[in-house]
Amino acid sequence: MAETGLFAQSGKVWVLASAGAQQMASFFPERQAFTEWSLKVPQRLAPLVEEGLVDEVLSQLMSGKEATVYVVRCGDSVRCAKVYKDAKQRSFKNAVSYTEGRKVKNSRQARAMEKGTRYGRQMQEEAWQNAEVDALFRLANAGVRVPQPYICTDGVLLMELVTDADGQVAPRLNDVELTAESALEHHAYLIKQVVRMLCAGVIHGDLSEYNILMAASGPVIIDLPQAVDAAGNNEAAAMLSRDVQNLAVYFGQFAPQLLTTAYAKEIWQHYVASTLTPETPLTGFVAADTTPVDMDGLMQEIEDTRREEQERRLRLQERD
Repeated sequence: MAETGLFAQSGKVWVLASAGAQQMASFFPERQAFTEWSLKVPQRLAPLVEEGLVDEVLSQLMSGKEATVYVVRCGDSVRCAKVYKDAKQRSFKNAVSYTEGRKVKNSRQARAMEKGTRYGRQMQEEAWQNAEVDALFRLANAGVRVPQPYICTDGVLLMELVTDADGQVAPRLNDVELTAESALEHHAYLIKQVVRMLCAGVIHGDLSEYNILMAASGPVIIDLPQAVDAAGNNEAAAMLSRDVQNLAVYFGQFAPQLLTTAYAKEIWQHYVASTLTPETPLTGFVAADTTPVDMDGLMQEIEDTRREEQERRLRLQERD
């Protein structure tokens, strides 16, 4: 089957058949014969077209439970438009675990969100959508390789279109063939990115081979609406561990030595001790804690806790 590609020329979208499809970003119509192809502007993108933020919708890139992503033209640049879906369609069932520690604009919004009122649900939705653009700007400024964000408005995020060496949309990591050597190289790079993210106070929260793109310059981390505030979330350590473990399991298929590493624990120890920097040398191994357990102290702490709970219940009974 002939290879195909999409690109814009003279205000229209074209489909290019044959090997010339790899020239999507080059816009060279003389290379092959073309067929005109049109795409109706999606309703959610219409306001951006009317305001001149988007000149043309070129194609739908993907559609998932969280969002639908389109390739759009903005002036002379080709970018992504990520259209968020509403909360009822999202797949994150335990969203509260991710949103813990996120700040809201004022106490009224906080109370409404806590009570689950209509206004509160609207604020939760806006907070969820804004979380990704906030994380992207924060991480991009910290030197983390994420898609460059441009603007987020009306539930649509405009950002960089990540491409491969041929100028086509970059594939996901799970669609790329790896050798043991390349697996070790990409894993080491991504661990450094995880460290740089944590130094910026952010944990991805859902990092895996499915939300990492393989650009011409290397891995690019995507999909951050569930990004976690490392300092304000009680589950931050567990989420970091899961992210790092996902990387180890995936790359461990090609380089089994990664399966026995303990980067998450090592990274978190440095973070808690305030010794973590983007340049902190890591080994992937943590010495076992051989400190003897103080059983007497532990039993006393348990007894103190039991007594405090008993006294609390007595006070409640007296009030009744």
